[in-house]
Amino acid sequence: MKAFSTGKGPKLFLDPTSVLDIGSCIVNGVDVAPGRAIPDDGDPRIDHSLEGFLFTCGPDHIRHPDLIDGRTDGRKYPLHGSFSAHPAEILFWDAQGDDAECHAKVSVTLADGGSATLERHWRIDGQTGEVSLKDRVTNTGATPFARVHMYHMNLGAWLFDDGVRLGGKMFEGGGFPWNFGEEPGSVFCVPAAEEGEEWAEVSLGPIAALDGRTLHVKFRTDTLPHLQMWRNQKAPAHVLGIEPVSHRLAERSELAASGELDMVQPGESTDYALRFAFV
Repeated sequence: MKAFSTGKGPKLFLDPTSVLDIGSCIVNGVDVAPGRAIPDDGDPRIDHSLEGFLFTCGPDHIRHPDLIDGRTDGRKYPLHGSFSAHPAEILFWDAQGDDAECHAKVSVTLADGGSATLERHWRIDGQTGEVSLKDRVTNTGATPFARVHMYHMNLGAWLFDDGVRLGGKMFEGGGFPWNFGEEPGSVFCVPAAEEGEEWAEVSLGPIAALDGRTLHVKFRTDTLPHLQMWRNQKAPAHVLGIEPVSHRLAERSELAASGELDMVQPGESTDYALRFAFV
């Protein structure tokens, strides 16, 4: 892991062994990542990624394994797609005045034999503490793949008391307590923004364990038009996930049949972005 921090921002530990995702995220001296308080889905790549604060799903598949299109041998796309465990080539890493910035490139081998490149740009604003991520995914192979993407932002839910709430215009009534749904866990997915809104925003807090800070997350809605929320308190798991995502919660075959599963043609690129701050 490589430490990445400046000014008022959190101290992030970026993972060069896995697409430069975030492992630990230190806020007010506390690591908010879930660590080993996660479920084990049987995939060691995802087991490693899930224990961090942010990991990236795609670019060929998101959510649970499903059959690879056009194959007759029963082979499946892996859990949460092919990104995890691909090493990052760091192109730039430095502080610019009060800010911290890094750029990286990741060559990705897809489950169906195709290929993609992830160009990743992290930045921390030292004055505001806001962290921004810009990603560009390019199809570098000879065949198209599904335009799917998800960011998992995972927090250890042992940090939360009864006063912690989720907030956002996409939620019924504007928000509700963090421990939504049935015990010991729940998941739902909703449209993230109204038509014409370029960015969606969700909040989580105040978190007393972080000196009353609230996490604010913003993300682009043209390529991430949905927000999925997930929590799991089935021991040993104790985790909450904020998950901007490209598609509603449905089977891959259903999305394809309804025309929602757009394809990235060879040479085409797609941009994704999010920002977050603990305020």
